[in-house]
Amino acid sequence: MAPRSDSQQAMMMAGLNLIQQALSIYDDQLRLVVANARFRDMFDLPEHLMTPGASFEDTIRVIASRGEYGDSEDVEALVQERVERAKDFEPHYMERQRHDGRWISVEGTPLPGGGWVAVYTDITRTKRQEALLRGRSEELSDQLLRYAEELSSANRELESTIVALEEAKRQVTISERRMRLTAEMMPAHIAHVGPDRRYTYSNRRLTAIMPGRPSNIIGHGIAHTLGQATYDKIEPYLNAAFEGAPGVFEFNDPMSSRRIRLALTPDSEKGDERGVYILSMDVTAETQARVALQQTRRREMAAQMTSGLAHDFSNLLTIILGMQSKLEKMPLPAPAQELIGGTLNAARRGGTLLNRIADMTGQRAPQLKATDLARVFADLRTLATPSLPEGITLVIDNQIPPAPLLLDAGMLQDSLLNLVLNARDACGSKGTITLRAALIKDTWVQIEVDDTGAGFSKLALTKALDPFFTTKGTDGSGLGLSMVYDTTKLMGGQLRIANMDQGARVTLQLPLRPVHDSRRPGLSLLVEDDAELRGVIRDMLTAQGHMVIEATSADEALALMDQVPEITLVLSDIDIEGDATGVDLITTLTQRALPAYLMTSFPRTHPLYVKGAQIAPVIRKPFTAEALRRFLTAEDQT
Repeated sequence: MAPRSDSQQAMMMAGLNLIQQALSIYDDQLRLVVANARFRDMFDLPEHLMTPGASFEDTIRVIASRGEYGDSEDVEALVQERVERAKDFEPHYMERQRHDGRWISVEGTPLPGGGWVAVYTDITRTKRQEALLRGRSEELSDQLLRYAEELSSANRELESTIVALEEAKRQVTISERRMRLTAEMMPAHIAHVGPDRRYTYSNRRLTAIMPGRPSNIIGHGIAHTLGQATYDKIEPYLNAAFEGAPGVFEFNDPMSSRRIRLALTPDSEKGDERGVYILSMDVTAETQARVALQQTRRREMAAQMTSGLAHDFSNLLTIILGMQSKLEKMPLPAPAQELIGGTLNAARRGGTLLNRIADMTGQRAPQLKATDLARVFADLRTLATPSLPEGITLVIDNQIPPAPLLLDAGMLQDSLLNLVLNARDACGSKGTITLRAALIKDTWVQIEVDDTGAGFSKLALTKALDPFFTTKGTDGSGLGLSMVYDTTKLMGGQLRIANMDQGARVTLQLPLRPVHDSRRPGLSLLVEDDAELRGVIRDMLTAQGHMVIEATSADEALALMDQVPEITLVLSDIDIEGDATGVDLITTLTQRALPAYLMTSFPRTHPLYVKGAQIAPVIRKPFTAEALRRFLTAEDQT
């Protein structure tokens, strides 16, 4: 409730002051809420006891000290007795004579939230009339007069009781209305079944929870209402509830195929008079989510196990491949060469199998390769043109210098094709789609896709990147732009949408990563914490003409780069010794314009693989010397 303004407070007090009776309201902490001027005048109270918050105890003490309750030797005891009585306040009506001889009636009514309201009425005139009547009416017996006085007092007390009962009835009615509204708003069916197994109460939500059932079920049998097939499922639990045992269970409703959770609670009756409260909830979505979560957890556990196994076995297979490659170059008899070839083929198949198992879950990571953007745009035109109406023109303006860049060409082409097709739908049967590519501040590769359609609506400007949002009705899935957004983020870039004077614009910005020439052998830094594996890979590099220095951690590698500026290439495992990973190491090299490559046994779904693939080419273990050569010379960076 909003606080009352000063003017409202003044109007309320003016109204209370017009009442001829004294009135006071105290809260459940025995603090004054409000009192009218008549209350102050009747008991001659000082101003501080008329202020909201004034203590009831202090007020009683002042009144008692004046002899309001008669002569008392112990005023404090009298005060404490009345305070204790007030804490357990009950409705009452009484009449008493004051110390000045005047009579008052006191009517007290408790408030629903605690505290009470008391009304004091000066009944001196009434009492005097009763006394006058007693003195002058010789024809009336003393007994009749006494009865008249008692009747008058009883009538006043009855009137007070009626007022209290009416207020109590109003509060009960309001409470009942609120409880029924609350029950009907709950996403559950709440009902009571009597000992004859017929409904005595229902919040009319049965149809929403179990479709196909009637809505007006009071007086109907539960078996007939739910259907025999459903009743057979719940009957054992219902029987137990009628015996006094509460229960909660779930079952599949045969009629609606929904998953229902049922809570049964016996009521307070005993024996054959006992009924049962029933709470029914549709938990179909919850159950589906729970099952999906369990399946996801199983897949995550499998992925973790696979990741660990793949890492160890890939390292072993890489060592085997390296040793067998050395043996293959030795002058051995033909039967030995056949065995070496068979071993190499088996190791390669084992590595392929490990990679397939590791990649069964999750989203694939980017695969950065040396990419010719002009070729990507040419292929895009070839793919998109057949799907464009004759009235729509595709213009490609490529302002990027003809030098290869490290990009995932497949991801980029899928994203651009999605944007071109969206632009086609926006243009209708006639218009122009313009793709413009340029470098921004030697930091970004920026690609803009403009169209001359109607542009984005206000809602689409805020929701277009959300999954399943579409303005195409049943013709659209709502996944196009959201997939482009996710793919762009996965490649380390960003995406923006906007409207132009005519039409819409979607802007992709991808990190600019030039391809460094690593084809000529030089001084290579090899970062690998497995000594045996490091030796095998070192031999592969030296066989290709590279000179090699080695490190086992990111800190050691950075120290070597500071001391040996002649390093021309860095090849690092992702999982290395120390707190920093190979991804952390390569991230620090982005400002050095130094060719950097990663190797790993992690699956493409592993977070470190995904993060590493966003900044550098990654080769999967196990690999052969030839595969490593092709990888470092940009012939194969998959």
